[in-house]
Amino acid sequence: MATDPANGRRGRFRIAALASGRGSNLQALIDAIAAGTLDAELAGVFSDRADAPALARARAAGAEAVAVNPRDFPSRLEYDAAFFDRVDAVQPDLVVCAGYMRLISAPAVEARAGLLVNIHPSLLPQFKGLHTHRRALEAGAPQHGASVHYVTADLDGGPVISQARVPVLPGDDEQALAERVLAREHPLLVETVRWLAAGRVQLKEHCVHVDGAPLAAPLQLGSNNRFA
Repeated sequence: MATDPANGRRGRFRIAALASGRGSNLQALIDAIAAGTLDAELAGVFSDRADAPALARARAAGAEAVAVNPRDFPSRLEYDAAFFDRVDAVQPDLVVCAGYMRLISAPAVEARAGLLVNIHPSLLPQFKGLHTHRRALEAGAPQHGASVHYVTADLDGGPVISQARVPVLPGDDEQALAERVLAREHPLLVETVRWLAAGRVQLKEHCVHVDGAPLAAPLQLGSNNRFA
């Protein structure tokens, strides 16, 4: 957790969020903080798009909202260095990629190992990358869902912390499946961040540990929106 330099006391758990779009997962975190069900504070929201609706959500919540334009930099490395300088300035205890659509360079990730998590709309390691719902339907997958994982330089390949599963129903199309998965993404992200904020989940030697022990399989979100 963050430390207040004025008195040396431990402050509230500070979350920075990265988002490129509408920010519905971000809003789930904002709502949980406002309701008192997530003991944390939103330190800032950072985007690669000045028009991202997620930034408006941040401002409405009273959080810092920052956009950094990738076109202002000659390379991804230089962009990430400037972008994460802004993120680091709010001294986050956790950085949540909540619909951040840019690949993060290896140096930026490796400098913040164990600090960045991402929510991805599939049951990883299945369907990394884009168009996950379409690919799940095309593959005839009986189940689909979402995962929260630690970010590494490997696209959607970091250690998986938690998952929420939904059945693929007869007659599902891409939109119907996407909406059902999104409804489970929100509580999955909130519950995962709650465990991270409580210190119950940590990354040690590239392995997820829960309550001090290596995690054998991802935590599974139950119907009560808590981990089983």
